[in-house]
Formats: sequence, C-alpha cells, structure tokens
Amino acid sequence: MSKNFLKSGLFLCSIFLLGSVISQAQNLDEFVKGKLYTLDTITVSGIKTFSDQTVISYSQLRKGQKINIPGDEISSVINKLWNLQLFSDINFYITKVEGDRVGLEIEIEELPTLGEVKINGLKRSKIDPLIDETELSPGKKLSESFLTNTKNYIINKFKKTGYINTKVAFNTIEDTLKTNTYNMVINVDLGERIKIKAINFQGNEVFSDKKLKSRFKKTKTKFPLRFWKKSKLLEEEFAEDKENLLDFFKEKGYRDARIVRDTMYMNDDNTLSIDFDVEEGNRYYFGDINFLGNSVYSDYQLAQILGIKKGDTYNGVLLKKRIADEKPDANDLTNLYQNNGYLFSGINAVEVSAENDTIDFEIRVSEGKLARFNKISVIGNTKTNDHVIYRELRTKPGELYSKDMVVRTVRELGQLGFFDAENINPDFKNVNPNAGTVDIEYGLTEAGASQIELQGGYGGGGFIGTLGLSFNNFSMKNIFNLDTYKPLPMGDGQSLSLRLQASQFYSTYSFSFAEPWLGGREPVQFSTSLSHTIQYRYDFFTGRADKSQYFQISGLTLGLAKRLKVPDDFFTLSQAIAYQYYDLNNYYTGLFTFGDGTANNLAYTIALSRNNTFTNPIFPVGGSKFTVSAKLTPPYSLFSGVDYSDLENQKEFQLANGNPNTEKIDQEKFRWLEYYKLKFSGEWYTTLIGKLVLKAQTDFGFIGAYNNERGSIPFERFYLGGDGMQNYALDGRETIALRGYKNQSLSSRDGSLIYNKFTMELRYPLTLKPSASIYALSFVESGNGYNNFRDFNPFNSKRSAGMGVRIFMPAFGLLGIDFGYGFDNPTGANEPNGWETHFIIGQQF
Repeated sequence: MSKNFLKSGLFLCSIFLLGSVISQAQNLDEFVKGKLYTLDTITVSGIKTFSDQTVISYSQLRKGQKINIPGDEISSVINKLWNLQLFSDINFYITKVEGDRVGLEIEIEELPTLGEVKINGLKRSKIDPLIDETELSPGKKLSESFLTNTKNYIINKFKKTGYINTKVAFNTIEDTLKTNTYNMVINVDLGERIKIKAINFQGNEVFSDKKLKSRFKKTKTKFPLRFWKKSKLLEEEFAEDKENLLDFFKEKGYRDARIVRDTMYMNDDNTLSIDFDVEEGNRYYFGDINFLGNSVYSDYQLAQILGIKKGDTYNGVLLKKRIADEKPDANDLTNLYQNNGYLFSGINAVEVSAENDTIDFEIRVSEGKLARFNKISVIGNTKTNDHVIYRELRTKPGELYSKDMVVRTVRELGQLGFFDAENINPDFKNVNPNAGTVDIEYGLTEAGASQIELQGGYGGGGFIGTLGLSFNNFSMKNIFNLDTYKPLPMGDGQSLSLRLQASQFYSTYSFSFAEPWLGGREPVQFSTSLSHTIQYRYDFFTGRADKSQYFQISGLTLGLAKRLKVPDDFFTLSQAIAYQYYDLNNYYTGLFTFGDGTANNLAYTIALSRNNTFTNPIFPVGGSKFTVSAKLTPPYSLFSGVDYSDLENQKEFQLANGNPNTEKIDQEKFRWLEYYKLKFSGEWYTTLIGKLVLKAQTDFGFIGAYNNERGSIPFERFYLGGDGMQNYALDGRETIALRGYKNQSLSSRDGSLIYNKFTMELRYPLTLKPSASIYALSFVESGNGYNNFRDFNPFNSKRSAGMGVRIFMPAFGLLGIDFGYGFDNPTGANEPNGWETHFIIGQQF
C-alpha cells in the first residue's frame, strides 16, 4: 500500500510540474510573440541630476497606457531618449507581470555635464571665438562623439591656417561641488607654422619648374623679401592652386594634363617639401566648331563672341569663359541670351571628335522660351520707404528678363548707401518655364544712414573743433509727424546735414539739403546749401583774437543734377548757381592784397560725371568714376567799361603822393570776382587676386582769368598736401590731400592756381559687415601745385608712399589713419619731408 501511495504521489507531482512548465511555456510564447499590456508602474534607476518624473515625461509613457511588449512603443521611447543627447546608456526592464498588467523600469546612465572650460596654448583673442564655435559652454553634455568632433574641429581649424602639426588633448576634472559635473582643460599645441621649403616637379618636359610654380598663387616657398605673402600650407588654398596648375596646362593646349600624385614630407629643418608627379600629355588644337540649336542668333554672331577659330591652340579655360564667365558683366554666350530674355537657356560645349591633335566641338544651345519678370518685391527695408527702393529697380514687371538688369539693380541699391551692399540678395521665385515668368524678391539689410562727425585739429595757429550731423535717408515731409521719428523722420532718401566748426578766432556754420528725385518721377536731384564763416585777427604772441578785425564769407548754392540716358544712364549732368559774399573789415594779414572792402563771387558750375563702380560704395571692386567740371563767372570785363590796365593812372586810385593805391586798385578788380575753374577727377578700380583691389586715381585743377589785366583771384585756390581735411577753409580754398607731407605744405602761402595729382592704392578688405567695414591699404602718390603754366610740369611731382587702414561705421562715417613718407622737399624746405601721420575723418582719397 505504501508503494502504491508513493507511486501515486510521484505521478501527481509529475502531472503538476508538467502543467506548470506548459503554463510558463505558453506565457513565454505569448511574450515572444508580443502581447498587449496595460502599463501599471514606471520606475527609473541610475539618475543623478534628473528626477524620476522628468525622465518619465521625456519618455512620454504614462500609467494606464496600452503597450505591446515587445513592440515598437519601447523602441520609439528609446529613440526619443537617445535624441535628447542627455544619456550614455538606456535600458528597459520588466519588473512584474500580473495578467495583462505590466511594470517597467527605465535604467539610464546620464552624460556628464560640462562645468568650466580653460584653453591653454592660444592667445586670448582666439579663445573666446573658439569656445563659441565649438559650443563649449557650461551645461553642455559631454558625449564621446561631442569630444571627438570638438577635437577634430580644433585640429582642422588650425591646420587650415598652416599649423599642420596641431595637437589637442582634453583633461576632465570632476567638480566635487556639483553632481555629475566635470571641468575641462584643453591643451592646444600648435607647434610651429610649417613653411614650405621647396616645390618640386617630375614628369614636366615642356614647362620648367619655375613656370609651373608661378601658377601657385597662394602656396609659396619661403622667401625673406616676400612680406605680403607668407610661406604656409593651407588646405583650401593648396587645392585651389592645384586647380590653377591644371588650368595652366589647359590654357596652353594640354587638355589631358594631370597631377598623378603629390607627396609631402618634412625636412630636417622642420620645413615642408612638396613633390608633384605630373603628366603633360599631348598638345591639342581646336578643330571645327559648330553651333546647334540656335535660332535667335546666327552662327556668325555666336562665333564672334566665342572668338575661337579652327587651328587655335586648345584652351579649355578660355572656352569655358567664353561660354559662361563668372564675371556678371562678361561678354560671353550665356550672358548674350540671359540679357535678352532667355532665362531658361543653356549652352554646353561637347567634344565630338578628337583625332590626332585636333578636337572638334559642338556648341549645343537650348534657347528655351522667352521669360518675363512677373512679381518684383523687396523685403528687409525696415526704415527705407518702398518708393525709394522701387524707383531704383531696373527689373520691371512685364519686361523681358535680363540678367544684366538684375545685376544693375543690385548695384543701384548698394549705391544708395542705405543697405548692406554685401548682402543684397536677389531671390528667384516661382520660376515657370511653361508660362515664361519669374518672380524676384530682393532681400535687403538696413544699414545706418546717419552719421555724426566729431573731429579736432589745428589751423591758423589754434585748435578747431568740428561737430557735424548727416542724415542720408531723411524724410522732410514727415518732419512734423512724430510717429515717423526713428529717432528722426527717415525713409525718403533725402540728405540733410548740419555742420559747425569753431575755435577762439574762427567759426563756420553750414546747412545742406538734397532731394534725389525732385517731383518723384525722374532722377533729378535738387540741392541747396547755406554757409557762413567768420575769421577774427589772431595774435600768435598773446593768443587772443581781435574781434574788431575780421573777414567773413556768406554763401548760398542751388543745384540740379539729372541722370542721363545717352551715352548711357551711368552719366549725370549737374548744374549749380552759387553766390558768396566776402567782407573784410580792417583785416590786414598779408593773406589778401586789400584788408578793407568786399568781394562778390557769383558762379555757374556745370559738371559731367560717370559712375559705374560696383557694388559697395565704401569698397568698390570694379568699375570707374570720373568728373569733369567747369566753374564760370560772368565776364564782367566785357561790359564793365573799366580799363584795368590804366587804373593806376586814374586819380581816384592814387595815393596823395601820386603813387598807385594798390589796395584800392585790387578792391576794384575783385569787387566782382572774374575767373573760370576747370577740374578733372578720375578713379578706376580693378580686382587683382581674390579680394585684393587696385585703385588708380588722377586729379587736375586749374584757375584761369578772362582778363589778364585783372589778374588771378586771391580766393578759390588750391592748397596741396597733408590729409586734405577742411579744418581751415576760410577763403573758399580747396584743400587737396597728398599724404606724406604736412597740410598745405606743397603750395605757396597764397595757394596754387594749378595742381595735378596721381595715386595708386592697393586695398584689401578685413571685414565688410553692416556694423563696420574695415580695409587695409598701401599707396604711392605724387602731385604738386603751380602758380602758372610756365611752371607746370606733371613730372616734377612730390612723391610719397605709405600704408593705412580705413574703418567705416554707419554712425561716424569713414575713419582712418595713414602713415606716409614724403620723398621730396616741401615748398620752401631744403630736405625731404620724411614720415607723416594722417588721421582721416569723413572723407576718401
């Protein structure tokens, strides 16, 4: 019985265990396949700085939520948490299963937080920008990928500037006062900037090493006298120079030339050598060139622009430029179509045959449909009124599309001076080849158009201070509308300026206003100006001014300037009527031939100018501008009936002893000033390499007399030398800058009747931002002043050279400093002038 009971017990236990195993197997099978559960509990482990509820909210899980386990919901939660970039490890665990209810645990490992950052091995000026660029700010989570990317960024940043052996090491130190926070020390070892000792070539048979090296515009071997371009290896410049080398081969007909390999190796003196293995290949020539697909222009017309004939040496660079040059105003095939409505045109040169040394081409033209401008709009003008902008646009709705007109519009908007000329962006929208239409939206960034002028200097023996206010986007019609003040009524493109100069013995007040579109329909500028100047007799010994002895000038000018259409609309014809009244009261200084009396200056000025410089008026990179002007007074001698050669014989112009009264004679001669004043100024801008711009300038001026018996006037003369600033322009004199010499030191005490000046200037922009435009310059210039044509000799000039910098800030205008060396003797001196420092405020040379 006991055996039977034991057998029965074992049998029942086996049945129970088997049922339990089968039940668990069924649950496991359900879990593997996935089952819908109700989320009962959510717990979080591994947290250091976050709360449980914060992590749960990040996961977007909630109690009572239906969830498939396993399923996409858990994977989605993991991805959400990973994307936060806050954790280095994330795991999910099931803490319980009760029927269809499940408990989950989220186990996380937080990424450490960045505390303070210290960078060793760099100048302070480079540390702050580097921290901003790499986002190494306190609170940043320190992942392995972030640290790796930061290290690589720093290394590559300095490699690009020539430090190819840059090393970077991170040292993290736990902050014991803050949970899970680490301070970081970054040690940067730039090493020495590697200089290039040699550039060698192998495989070149036609061209010498020297010739090939000359094509490297930026990658240069070290040479002590080349101070303007240091020897260093920059990756981007090196890549550009390799393209320049291949372009050189293509220009000479070697289409198949290639760089097989370039090898760099360090020398014992820590310099770098670069070896190039090149294959020149064969020289090719142009064969037949046929045009396909052109119907608007004939083969002959296209061939004239292409300018390549059968038998010419193959030049792949020239062919590319003649089809589509990078210059917006280039004379190429693409611009021919693009400037005449064919926005959707495309032109490609295809080699169709290459036999022996001759290559035949097909120029395949897809003309497309004529396109017209549809909607033209502007954005970004927060101060300037729309009508001021739209009247300058050369792209009009309904007109044929023209690339040239888009470029011209960008130029005209830049020339206004109200916007950042470097960031005027025409955005082509809704380009519709089927309808043949295109919308253009011009994106603008307002730049400050008002300026404050504060300057001081010495003139006439004392200090003269200047305060000037210029509002270059003024709105006169809203001057009584306080709602338009921003902080002044702005937006109509008008110019208003107020200027005051004053010292103990001298003061001048001036006001000017200009409306560029008189009447609002045509580009006719109206301008007016008023000025009053007074100078008291100054005693240099006592330092006092005698106000009973003075000389004053009052003046009024009215002008009109009209933009012309012929020869082209870059020309402007301007005319002005000016009147000045000179009053001398007991003012005997030797500056004028009479000290008591008056003079009247009524003059008409006509000027023709042309300005097609582009795009930034502060820093033109191309184009030219010139002005030729004539200032004329009425020829009073013709109708006055006075014989000026016989005045000394007339009793009323003689002293009691019978001698001529020269003061009274000169008063009669200059009661109404009679003269003509001719001037010419020309400037040319050319981009040489990259951003380097050459400015060439020439200036000439001459004052003549209708009647030699009346002589040359004592006013309006030229004073040459120095910075050209108008600190002491009492007698209507015109100060002409010539750096390297003291102010007005190249003219006689009475001024010059003739002057000429020549300038060559190299300019390089350091930054061209709306807040400040800065460029460096070097210059050579020469010029001189003369009293008559007998002495005039343009080759007898006073020479100078030097360097400087210009800063343009919207609120203060143009500021600068120049260091110039005068190689020749100033007027009345016996030795070269030497070095001079010039401070420039509110003007350009």
